[in-house]
Amino acid sequence: MSEISNDVPRMVICMVSDFLYPNVGGVEEHIFQLSQCLLQRGHKVVAVTHVYKDRRGIRYMTNGLKVYYLPIQPFYNQSVLPTFLTSVPLLRDVLLREGVDVVHGHSAFSTMAHEAMSVASALGIKTVFTDHSLFGFADVSAIVTNNFLTMSLACVDRCICVSYVGKENTVLRASVPPQRVSVIPNALDTNAFHPRPYTGPRDRVVVVVMCRLQYRKGVDLQPPIIRHICARYPNVDFVIGGGGPKMGLLSEVRDEVGPERVTLLGPVAHADVPQVLARGHVFLNTSLTEAFCIAICEAVAAGLQVVSTDVGGITEVLPPSLICLAQPNVKSLCNALEGAIEREMAGTRMSPEEQHRLMRGLYSWPDVALRTERVYCSAMWDEQQPRPLLRNRINRYMEQGGLLAGGFMVLLVTLQALILALCDIFRPSNNIDKAPDFPVPATLSSKLVKTNASSRAIPPPTNEKRQAMKDNFRGVQCNADISNSGHEFEIIVNSRAKKFIGEKSHDSQALSRAVRLLDNANLCKKSVNTNASLKTDRKALDNEHKFKYNLRRRKNDCDY
Repeated sequence: MSEISNDVPRMVICMVSDFLYPNVGGVEEHIFQLSQCLLQRGHKVVAVTHVYKDRRGIRYMTNGLKVYYLPIQPFYNQSVLPTFLTSVPLLRDVLLREGVDVVHGHSAFSTMAHEAMSVASALGIKTVFTDHSLFGFADVSAIVTNNFLTMSLACVDRCICVSYVGKENTVLRASVPPQRVSVIPNALDTNAFHPRPYTGPRDRVVVVVMCRLQYRKGVDLQPPIIRHICARYPNVDFVIGGGGPKMGLLSEVRDEVGPERVTLLGPVAHADVPQVLARGHVFLNTSLTEAFCIAICEAVAAGLQVVSTDVGGITEVLPPSLICLAQPNVKSLCNALEGAIEREMAGTRMSPEEQHRLMRGLYSWPDVALRTERVYCSAMWDEQQPRPLLRNRINRYMEQGGLLAGGFMVLLVTLQALILALCDIFRPSNNIDKAPDFPVPATLSSKLVKTNASSRAIPPPTNEKRQAMKDNFRGVQCNADISNSGHEFEIIVNSRAKKFIGEKSHDSQALSRAVRLLDNANLCKKSVNTNASLKTDRKALDNEHKFKYNLRRRKNDCDY
């Protein structure tokens, strides 16, 4: 497990998007994998989305990833209706209940992500947005989306794009300062995607397509390609996975060429994708726009040849030796696909094992999590960002949107501030129960002291201050773990607790008092180490209540 560096506090991160499990796609996979790596790095991660059929309420996923399925029905294409105001009380309750430090919204198509970031800005919580898609500038839908995105990102602290083409696109269409935009690519789990033995007929070549069946994925290009390839190569079959509004178009082609030549799988769970890729030899991607395509990386890691359209940021994803690029038209894609089929039949292609070896060194989720963590820290330690007062937000919206769009957003945020003020009156924050942490195993539990809301604006300590802290607390060693079930924090007096107390309280005697109390209670011997399962010792808990360890009551100094 990767460990958080001494400069990074333990953060509570809230991932928000309309696109989450059980929905399947690149955004959903990105959120899940990033959350898992951040959990392993010691942070607490919760996710928020809308209901999915019978999936509602609170669910726990792998390693204690907590997911809120809010009682809001999707309106179009798995996104909720953009009301901007009706979800404010729900989102406020979730953010305050979990004690969130950073709200991370995903996808420009996600209404819930934009609404959650707006509520977080009003509450003084730092916000980060990841843009997973590219947009045009000419058509009506793009113009409306770009104006909406400009207003939504006006008060966002940091933006992340998955490719440099995506960064240029976001900076241009959303008027975001380039210095606030970072480029962090997607990644894949090469342990799950690796070459597997082919179990189909040896005289057949199978072309695999895995995507959402919608216009921007170029599904309209696939029927003529299937007809041409099936007519020219009697030994080539197609396996198509995914769901969407274009399913009827592909069903017609299947009926035309025969169900034995074209297999439609429908929606495929991400866990089953490696088995689907193992059925094929060539992967076909016909997207009309892509900021970063995880699917082609997974196909290469699984040992398939990849034929893809040369659009967006795809040229940044893979080297030329691992991908065959074509223009987004039928003739170019057919020529590229024919070349891949000929290489497969002639046996002149790169070996699947060599492809997998190359992919292992290109992308990894732990690296993505580390770089995303740095973006969180830069947002939390940004002293130039103005405080999220209502007048500051109004000024930003008027600067970005002008009289029309800016005035409309000013009206919305004013109503939002009114709703939040009413919530503070009828449901004060101190009446909202704090959510307990999920009891994860010790191998995934953090050994850091959780910072509270007052530490968000504290910049990282200087090297001189860090060295002085080491000199003051040298020789003090204690490994006591005290968990307070009522207050969702843990005090761990060790080398990192020394750093926390030294930075936040500037009181060298506070640590000595804490260590003395712990020694008297004999808690050091009862503490939970990283190799044992995480359990709460009842006697330790009683002693902890007896000595009244309550970091949240501290103001300017440690108060024991």
